[in-house]
Amino acid sequence: MQLIALDSQSVPHLWSDHYIIDRNGVLMVELGAYCLPDVVRAWARESPGKPALIDPDRVVTYAQLDDRSNRIAIALVTAGIRPGSNIGYLGKNSAAFFEIWLGINKTGCALTPLNWRSTPAELVEVVQDANLPLIFAGPDCVELAGQVRDALGTPVDVILEDTLADWAGDTGAEEAAVVVTEDTIALLAYTSGTTAAPKGVPISHGALLRWFRAASAEPSVSWDSDDIGLMVMPNFHLAGTWVSLSALYHGASLAILPAFDPATFASAVTTLRPTITCLVPTAIQMLLDRTPAHADEFSSLRRILYAGSPIGQHTLQQALEVFGCDFVQFYGTTETFIITLLRPDQHRLDDADLLKSCGQPMPAVELRIVDAAGCDVVPGLAGEVLVRSPWMFNGYWNKPDATAAEITDGWYRTGDAGIHDADGNILLIDRLKDMIVSGGENIYSAEVERALAAHPSVESVAVVGTPDDRWGERVVAFVVPRADAQVDAPALIAHSRGLIAGYKVPKEIHLTSALPYTASGKVQKGTLRKKLREAKS
Repeated sequence: MQLIALDSQSVPHLWSDHYIIDRNGVLMVELGAYCLPDVVRAWARESPGKPALIDPDRVVTYAQLDDRSNRIAIALVTAGIRPGSNIGYLGKNSAAFFEIWLGINKTGCALTPLNWRSTPAELVEVVQDANLPLIFAGPDCVELAGQVRDALGTPVDVILEDTLADWAGDTGAEEAAVVVTEDTIALLAYTSGTTAAPKGVPISHGALLRWFRAASAEPSVSWDSDDIGLMVMPNFHLAGTWVSLSALYHGASLAILPAFDPATFASAVTTLRPTITCLVPTAIQMLLDRTPAHADEFSSLRRILYAGSPIGQHTLQQALEVFGCDFVQFYGTTETFIITLLRPDQHRLDDADLLKSCGQPMPAVELRIVDAAGCDVVPGLAGEVLVRSPWMFNGYWNKPDATAAEITDGWYRTGDAGIHDADGNILLIDRLKDMIVSGGENIYSAEVERALAAHPSVESVAVVGTPDDRWGERVVAFVVPRADAQVDAPALIAHSRGLIAGYKVPKEIHLTSALPYTASGKVQKGTLRKKLREAKS
């Protein structure tokens, strides 16, 4: 990769050239990267012996990553896989995942990561929608992959990750003769499907690279080649894939854990000394609840990215003391990746309202909040969040009607209800479809959740609506108390009455040991509603 130091005035516009900025603020221009394989090819030339991927079992250098992905690409071409196909991966995080991804991309195909937490029936739906001719299966998912293959009405090949070297070993390491452009799809990611059938979101190489270049100019999410990332978020979620790719883009090293476990995470930090990681607030709380091995066990970390929900004041105060690093919250969607950032200087314990927000838009992201008629609302009023950015998707896979319903004049309708303040900070108040209508009044569940979460004995909370003969819907809360805390439903109701209007106060509160979460850290409210329906029937 040819890097040339320039004065910042030499690049007058964000998209006028390919560039990165290192941690010291030096502007560098990157020449010749148009797709993910180009990035790895460049670092394989510049730093061939540097660790690119650090697995629990092995280390893969940049030269080895380029070579092994070439072999996988040739094997795919030999197997008859045609450019433009989607290829599945079903397995936990591993170095092989990235070798396979790059090999798939070198054939002009897209990777489709499959959610290994799903049932065979759910996976069959995705495999059929993406029209996958081949699935790579990790060692923990061999049986699940076989069940999916047996349940499909069309043939699909399954290649076991453990046999990858033998499968691709005799193909040679030359490049596949396939042209990959910025418009070629690199990743076909599927939405979580918590409220509807999963939808495929095609993400092009150009969209990924435009994000990396923009993020390089944003100090709160920038990387440099000295960083070591620690990947623990699942590879079927963008917080696992897209965030982790930043390490490879900058020639840094990426350490990989198969999945999140508090003890394993802490051990990996002590041993590998990563500088950047991405977690969900639930994982942060699990780390805080354990007894640290020593006072500075997390001292190598300079940044923790988190998403899924804000961090409360009590948790943040403890986290700042224990981790001693910068915290950056991001809000995004599968369709748009990162939309807003709550930057380190905004994680202020003296500003509860700011902590409830998800910060301000990333540079180059355009954001509007509109009413039901599509008109922009003034600060302080609620409306739907609309987004437009250079790295946004262009439409759903094979779903033109869904695309037309959610993209208007280039603006993506997130389905999130939000408010912006005079400083441009965005407060998300609910999913529009999660809004509760009780006695003719609109109640945003997030507002009720914030009131309950302000109680010192509450660790986490989720609020949903359930049918009510008198009011149409009534407000129901599921509350996880803090460890060793003594709290009951009447006390929480009384606490809420001091913070929100009476019609918003929960009619029911269920104390529970845990909430159901998606892999991205979002509460599965559909599961809670189903639980209420089953209890009533």
